[in-house]
Amino acid sequence: MEIGMLPISASKRGKLLAAGYTTLHSILRTSTTHLARDIEVSESEALEILNFATRSSDLDKSSGSNANVIHGGQTAWDMLNEERFSSLITTSCLDLDNILGGGINCKEVTEIGGVPGIGKTQIGIQLAVNVQIPLDYGGLGGKAIYIDTEGSFMVERVLQIAEACIEDLSEYSHHFYKDNQAFGVKMHPNSILENIFYFRVCSYTEQIALVNYLDKFVTEHKDVKIIIIDSVTFHFRQDFDDMALRTRLLGEMSLKLMKLAKNFSLAVVMLNQVTTKHIEGSFQLTLALGDSWSHSCTNRIILYWNDDERHAYIDKSPSLKSASAPYSVTSRGIRNSTSSSKRIKMV
Repeated sequence: MEIGMLPISASKRGKLLAAGYTTLHSILRTSTTHLARDIEVSESEALEILNFATRSSDLDKSSGSNANVIHGGQTAWDMLNEERFSSLITTSCLDLDNILGGGINCKEVTEIGGVPGIGKTQIGIQLAVNVQIPLDYGGLGGKAIYIDTEGSFMVERVLQIAEACIEDLSEYSHHFYKDNQAFGVKMHPNSILENIFYFRVCSYTEQIALVNYLDKFVTEHKDVKIIIIDSVTFHFRQDFDDMALRTRLLGEMSLKLMKLAKNFSLAVVMLNQVTTKHIEGSFQLTLALGDSWSHSCTNRIILYWNDDERHAYIDKSPSLKSASAPYSVTSRGIRNSTSSSKRIKMV
């Protein structure tokens, strides 16, 4: 049972669809306050809608129908509306956001790979902070899961980026809100750190076990809007004699991550390493785990050096054009490139 069958007025159903609520699950994952704000109704009306959605969901579960086993039946119109109103997480680099269509897309798996020192972990930390930008400032007001396989997560760096984010939002509020209140009261660096769930995994078995556990964890922490794995490949490049087993384990893990992104309307970002590949008589850098692994993500972004400037290139995406954009890693986090002469180049 979906939105169109809820016992509510047509105008409210229209408001739900316009705000991106196209399934019962999407309604049940939000709060009364957020729902009221998103569809511009009173909190009592929002609570009534949530109660209807809860009862309808329970009815579907108890019916034992094949609808619980076979997923689908969604119209192309619903799918288009979901894409139009899908949530985005800014990277804090306008040029990079532009080629990404506004930022990292929820409901999708995005792979970001590049050479050591190019800024993969920095982008991961920036996204873990930015996902917490409040709704009033165009953010998601969500929380992050950060899975660290290499030990590269630096809490001091998170604090530094969090403080810069708050300063940027405070400056924004001074410019655009006349009746401004101190933004630091609403958002504190310590609260940003508290909203990042950190997991350190030290083997591929731990990594697989954690990915299997994420469905339960996200169900219990409904505000989670992004899962970052840094890096997804580290433990799968070592101590693997049975390559067929490795391929099977990676395939199962990627399917579970895709399902998490879709079912919970969150972004999955997989950071990846590079390796060398022999192509046409020469060795070239390519992302690790081979060509088959490229099918495990919706979007693939390759980070590379262009002289002394960092660039991001969209290597694969069903909806985005191939494009590159410069970006910088600064003391405040990911930002636009300092070079004004090199701008976005469409391929």
